[in-house]
Amino acid sequence: METVTVSRTVDVDADRVRAAMTDVGPFMRAAEFSEVTVDGDVVHIANRVGLATIELTLEVVDEPDTVLTYEQRDGIFEEMVTRYTLEETPDGVEVEATTEFAVQARLVGPLLDATVVSRQRRRELDAQFDYLASLAD
Repeated sequence: METVTVSRTVDVDADRVRAAMTDVGPFMRAAEFSEVTVDGDVVHIANRVGLATIELTLEVVDEPDTVLTYEQRDGIFEEMVTRYTLEETPDGVEVEATTEFAVQARLVGPLLDATVVSRQRRRELDAQFDYLASLAD
């Protein structure tokens, strides 16, 4: 399994950050995916990564000690889960996101590998954290 972790401290009230993260549609759109569709706890996303388009069906799941957790139900990964946590600090709210994934062996090659996926995932998480930071305005 590969792991991508991104964290940032934002100067926004923790309740406001939590509410923005659990409003899954806008929060997922903030990652700048090409397509986001939400139907209850099921989220469909599509995004262009290099020469490939990745489409995933995700399910939001309850997990202790996280604000938001979703797992891949259908898509290109053998496994994929993302967990978001919050911690109040003297400087604001530290938001952390960790994505664990395993790329299917048949997809590893010149178009898609763990390095490309990790780089893209960092960009997506940074965009979501930019969105959370903008809540201070």
